[in-house]
Amino acid sequence: MTRVAWITGAGSGIGRALALEMAAAGWQVAASARGRPALDALAAEAPSVRPYPLDVTDAEACRAAVARIEAEMGPIGQAVLNAGTHRPMSAGSFDAEAFADLIETNLLGTVRSLAPVMERMIRRRSGRIAVVGSVAGYSGLPTAAAYGASKAALVNMAEALRPELAAAGVVLQLVSPGFVRTPLTDRNDFPMPFLMSAEAAARRLRRGMESDRFEIVFPRRLAWSLKLLRILPYALYFPIVRRVTGRGA
Repeated sequence: MTRVAWITGAGSGIGRALALEMAAAGWQVAASARGRPALDALAAEAPSVRPYPLDVTDAEACRAAVARIEAEMGPIGQAVLNAGTHRPMSAGSFDAEAFADLIETNLLGTVRSLAPVMERMIRRRSGRIAVVGSVAGYSGLPTAAAYGASKAALVNMAEALRPELAAAGVVLQLVSPGFVRTPLTDRNDFPMPFLMSAEAAARRLRRGMESDRFEIVFPRRLAWSLKLLRILPYALYFPIVRRVTGRGA
């Protein structure tokens, strides 16, 4: 039986690496991103990858893309909602419009991609969905006011939907990557502990999607450090954040 996966944000970074990883594992992959040239290059590298250009902020385009993929390739068995962007934003460079753009892409773009594929999977009572968040969604960190807020909302959404989807026969997983070398993390101007390649991240993500656990997280050392940081009282939390990041008085 043909296994069909849909990956958004597949033009670069983790999404691109995952498309190649899943294609090598025998999946037929529908790859979506805004830029057609990047998708064509990806498809040329792996014949079982088919390009489906998409702007995830367009709800109607998302519905049409899912319908087209299933008409041309078959039912989507695994969706990986990975499209997103990042812009470091300090208090001194706080920009309401840039903040709104990040929410539009990272949060609402995921929601608009999720809605049509989730509806079809619920109807079929089968399927798997991976929502790509970030360890930045665990707690507020300097320069990540917008990015972290968008990812924190995805964490909450995934937690809320998981039980209902399980009752409908659909597996929902939350992906929480740490620092992965991509064009987005190249924008950071601070040390990134446990930085890993997109290829290593894709391997861990694919293995995680073969399980039924809720959260797929990597690297674990960074994730557990941030989870521990989150439960500390603020009197300890803020001094540690200032010391580790070197930001703040």
